[in-house]
Amino acid sequence: MRAEAATPRAAPVVDEQVRVPPLDGDGPMWLQIRRSMALAILTGDWPAGTRVPAEMALTDHYATSRMTVNKAIQSLASEGLVERRPKTGTVVTSRARERPVMEIWDAADIVRREGRQYGYRFLSCEMLTDDAPERADLPTEPSVPMMRMLCLHLSDGRPFQLEERLINVEAAPRITRQPLENVSPGSWLLANVPWTDARHRISARGATEAVAAHLAIEPGEACLVVERRTWNDTVPVTMGRFWYPGDDHQLEGQFRPSW
Repeated sequence: MRAEAATPRAAPVVDEQVRVPPLDGDGPMWLQIRRSMALAILTGDWPAGTRVPAEMALTDHYATSRMTVNKAIQSLASEGLVERRPKTGTVVTSRARERPVMEIWDAADIVRREGRQYGYRFLSCEMLTDDAPERADLPTEPSVPMMRMLCLHLSDGRPFQLEERLINVEAAPRITRQPLENVSPGSWLLANVPWTDARHRISARGATEAVAAHLAIEPGEACLVVERRTWNDTVPVTMGRFWYPGDDHQLEGQFRPSW
């Protein structure tokens, strides 16, 4: 279902550098605006320090209400991608590109930051049946459509991370229309689906035969396993289980107090 499907005018230039990104015409207007700006930020088209066009300019450009624009920008601010500064306006934060590594641990960013070549393989995708045992990893009503994906991330041609992914299709309906053979589900979700809460769990496990085969290690070999679940308010969005060969990976982060 599409709502407020407006056709944007020619993209205005702001500060001779910043161009308002186009919309995709899919879904509520505030989500379209949020998606377009999130992609501009996460791809580097809007680097840190970029001043986001004023709300009134975006309201006029997209022929929508200021409340709609404000909701989109507030969503980006709540996730740390932009910062609202008095007198200055809304600015892309210096942590915006780091955030997927520090909090979301995006495999592509980690590999590239270490100066290595990133690779990606889409292994499988299926819709789960109502009684599939995998549903227990992301509890919802049995009738809620649930997608399961398996992907392999590579570093210099070697297995770096095996990603198991469950997605609540009701929370991310556009996922069923996306060609994910070249873009990982985590990267797509980060840019397209807002979330309000996340929970991580880190553990050490022995590789199952299936996991070992994908990671090119021996069954039973120690792996670092990160599980992450996200919600949008009370709605479960996704569960990701990430397997790393235990002797070839470490998680590192730098943080500052919030006060």
